[in-house]
Amino acid sequence: MNKVIVIADSTVDLSKELVEKYQIKIVPLHVTIPGDETDYLDGVNLDSESIYKKVEEIGKTPRTGARNTAEFIEDFKPYIESGCDIIFTGIGSTMSSTYSNACLAAQEFPEGRIEVIDSANLSTGTGLLVIRMCELRDQGKNIHEIAEEVKKLVPLVSAKFCIEVLDYLYKGGRCSGMTKLFAQFLRIHPVAKVIDGKLTMYKLPRGKYKKAVDLQIEEFVEDFNANNIYTDHVFVTDSGRMDGESEYIVEELSKYIPKESIHITQAGCVVSSHCGPKTIGILYILKEKRKSK
Repeated sequence: MNKVIVIADSTVDLSKELVEKYQIKIVPLHVTIPGDETDYLDGVNLDSESIYKKVEEIGKTPRTGARNTAEFIEDFKPYIESGCDIIFTGIGSTMSSTYSNACLAAQEFPEGRIEVIDSANLSTGTGLLVIRMCELRDQGKNIHEIAEEVKKLVPLVSAKFCIEVLDYLYKGGRCSGMTKLFAQFLRIHPVAKVIDGKLTMYKLPRGKYKKAVDLQIEEFVEDFNANNIYTDHVFVTDSGRMDGESEYIVEELSKYIPKESIHITQAGCVVSSHCGPKTIGILYILKEKRKSK
C-alpha cells in the first residue's frame, strides 16, 4: 500500500504542535487587503493581528480567496510522483471554491490516487476531521478507507462561535447596517453555528458577551450528559484579542473531560477576516446527530 499524505488548507486553524504531531501538510489560502497589492498567504506572510491593525487603519476588511486549481496541482504533484497517495480536505464547498478546485486538480492525476473530502465546515470543525484522517492513516488505512470513515463524521461536527461585534460582518457585506445597529442597541452577541455547511446565526443572546460564551458551554454539557460527544478531541478556538474567555472555557470543560483532550488554537486569517477579533468557539464531534427540539 502506498504511503498516505494528509493535506489540509490553512483554514483548519490547527496549532503548529498539532500539525507537527500528526504530520499534516498545510497549504495556504489567499488574503487581499484593499489598497495593498501584496498577495498575502494565510499564516505565511500574514496573521490575524496584522489584519486587525490594517482594518483599524483603513476601515475596510480583507477579501479571502480560494487556492486555485493550478496551485493544487503543484501541491499534489511531488507526492504523487514519489509514490504516495493523498487525502485532502479544507473549508467547506458552500463557503469557498477551494473544494471544487482541489477536485479539478485531482483529475489531473491517475484515478484513485487522491481523495478530496468536503468538510462542510470551517476552522477546527474541519481540523477535527483532519486529525481523524491522521489517526486512521496511522492505523494503516488507505485513502479510500479513510475517506469512507471521515465522510460519516462530516454531519456530526458541532461547530459554533460567538461574535463580540458585527463590525467585520458588516464591513464585509455579510450583515446589514440595520442588523448591526439592532445588535448594538440590544447588546446582542450572536452565536453562529455551521448548519448544512453554512455559517448561520444560531442564537441571539442579549447582555454581556459571557452569556454567549456560556450558551456554548451549556450545549456542550447537554451533549456530554447525553453521552453524545467523542471526548478525545475538543477544540476551543478564538480569533485573538480575548479577555480570558479561552481559559474560562477550558476550566469549565475540564470539569467533564480531561484537560489534555482540550486543544486551544487561534483562528487564522480567513476566519478572522470574516468575524473579527474576540470571536470564540467550542468544536467537537458528536456520536449521533442531535434530535430537533
